[in-house]
Formats: sequence, structure tokens, C-alpha cells
Amino acid sequence: MTIQTQQSLSGFIASEPQLAFNAKGEARFWVRIGQEHFERNDDGTFTQTETTYHDLVMFRRNAERAYAMFNKGDAFIAEGYTHTSTRQRDGETVEAEEFVAKRLGHDSARTNYTLQRRRTAPQLAPSAPSNSKPAVRPVSL
Repeated sequence: MTIQTQQSLSGFIASEPQLAFNAKGEARFWVRIGQEHFERNDDGTFTQTETTYHDLVMFRRNAERAYAMFNKGDAFIAEGYTHTSTRQRDGETVEAEEFVAKRLGHDSARTNYTLQRRRTAPQLAPSAPSNSKPAVRPVSL
């Protein structure tokens, strides 16, 4: 079976996250994100070039979770797809591009955090006492 892949995007949250709801009550998360770009030099070092800015959106329950979890400045990794549309701006038709995130998480290479799991590991049944010899004997040094 082949590995299923999607587009990914990494960067930082450049604006204050916004959460809105449509007429059906479905949530929409929107942020402006930044991506830093670098060029490799002949000596192996890197030079930072212009940072670019883009729109990122998320919908429904994941949008509400993202709004609760992310702040301006957070480094992230997202999985999803790019959506292009046309819009009217100042009387002109312009092409707009946004990244529609299906999954969004903090970038562990750039973020220090404490993980809180939603569920705990299952409890193992207590083992009955055994009269057999232990599998490993203690060694004195």
C-alpha cells in the first residue's frame, strides 16, 4: 500500500488568531503566517532572505482547537492543501491564495512545551505472586 501524503507548511503565526462562525455555526480559524527563507552560500553557511507572509485557515472543530492553542509568534507545522480563488479588491479582480490546514501543530524543533495527553495509558492488571525464580538475578560489583 502506498504512503498517503499531503502538502505541508511550516512557519510562524504572524498575526493575532481570529475565530469566526458562519450561518451554520461552523468555526473558521484565520491567521496570517510568516515563512523565513534562506539561501545556501558556497562556503556552506546560510543567508536569510525576505520573509514571506500568507493566509492560513482551518474549519470546524479543528478551528476551535487551533484558536485555543496558538498565539502570535508560535512556530508551527501544518498539513493540508493550497486553495486559490479570485476576489474583488478596490474594484479589481485579484487572485488570492491560502493554505487550508487539516492538521496544525507546534514545531517541536522550535518550541519548548509540556505535553498533556488526553487519555492515560491503560492500567495493567496486578500480577499474581509467583513462587518461581526471578528472570534476572541481581549482580554485585
